[in-house]
Amino acid sequence: MSILVIFAVSLALSTGAVALVIRFSHKKAWYDYIDERKNHSGDIPRLGGIGFAFAFIVVLSCLGIVFGGIEENLRFLPCFLAMIITLISGAIDDFRPMAPRYKLLLQFTAALCVIIPGFTFGRILYTGPGFLSDLGWLTYPVTFLWVVGLTNAINLIDGVDGLAGGLSAIIVFFFALIFFSFTNEASRSLLFCACLFGALAGFLVFNAPVPKAKIFMGDCGAQFLGFVLALLPLMKDHHQNGPSSLPVLYAAALLVIPIFDTTAAVWRRLRDGKKIYDPDKSHLHHKLIYLGLGARGVNAVLYSLQILIGILTFIAVRLDGLPSLCVLGSTYLTALVFFAVIHFMNRAVTARKKSEAAGKIPA
Repeated sequence: MSILVIFAVSLALSTGAVALVIRFSHKKAWYDYIDERKNHSGDIPRLGGIGFAFAFIVVLSCLGIVFGGIEENLRFLPCFLAMIITLISGAIDDFRPMAPRYKLLLQFTAALCVIIPGFTFGRILYTGPGFLSDLGWLTYPVTFLWVVGLTNAINLIDGVDGLAGGLSAIIVFFFALIFFSFTNEASRSLLFCACLFGALAGFLVFNAPVPKAKIFMGDCGAQFLGFVLALLPLMKDHHQNGPSSLPVLYAAALLVIPIFDTTAAVWRRLRDGKKIYDPDKSHLHHKLIYLGLGARGVNAVLYSLQILIGILTFIAVRLDGLPSLCVLGSTYLTALVFFAVIHFMNRAVTARKKSEAAGKIPA
C-alpha cells in the first residue's frame, strides 16, 4: 500500500510542479530554441525537468526521514547532493550552453559522489545462488563510466515528445518488478522506483504527443533522469535474499536502447573525425522519423521494444545458470538486430531517394 501512496503523491506533486513551470516559462518567455535538428515548431518551454525533479526530490527526502535510519541517510547524502548538482548544471545548460569540459567535470564529480559512499557494481553476472562473477578492481572504473555514460545517454535519446520520459518510466517499472521479486517488503530501492515512476508520469501528462507536447524536459531533466536511472541498480538494500546490487550486464540490458544509441553516436562521430559531443541527426529516433514515422509512431515502436527487453531481462534475472545467460544474451541480440535493421533500412531509403533525385536532373 505504501508503494501506491508514494506513487500517487509523486504523481500529484509532479503534475502540479510541471504545470507551474509551464505557466512561469510562458510568462518569462523561456522557450526551447528551434534549429535544423528540432522536430517541433512554436513556443514550447524546455524546463519540465525542474518540475518532475522537484517532485522526486521532495518525496525522496520525506521517504528518507520516515523510512531511513540516520546512518543510511548519511551514506546516501552524497548521492542526493549529486542529484542537485546534475539538475542545476543541466538547468544552466538550458539557459546558456555550457562548455563540454565543464559539463563533464560536474558529471565526474556526481559520479564520485556515488562511488565514494560505496554505491558500486560488484558483479558482471548473477544467475542465481552460487554463480558469481566479481568485477574486482574494475568495480570503480565500470561504475564511474556507467554513471557518466547514462547521464549523457538519456540526454541524447531525448529527441521526440514523450520518448525519454516514456522509455525511462518503462525501465523504472521493470527495475521495480525485479526488486519486488526478491523481497515482499517495501525496500528503499522499491520506494525509490515508486517515487520516480510517479514523478515521470506527472511529467508525461504534459509531454506526451497527444495531441502535442506542452513542455520538454530539457537538459536539466534529461541529465537528472539519466543520473537517477544510473543510481537505481546500485542501491544496496533492495534484496533480502538476492545480490546487494544488480550485476552490470543485467542492469545494462534494461537500458540497452539508450546505451546502444549513445555507443553508435560516439563511434559515428569518431569515424567521421568529429568531436564526440558534436550533435547530429543520426540517432535512432531520427532514423525512425526518416522512415516516415511521426512522434507517436516512434514512441509506439520503441516503447514496444523496451517492454520486450524488460520482460526478457526480468526472466534472465529470475533464472539460474545457463538458461539465464541464454535469455540475457537474447536480450542484447534483440536490441542489436533491431538497430541493424533500422540502420540498413535507412541506407536503402537514402539510396533510393538519391537515385530518384538523380533521375530528375536534366541531362
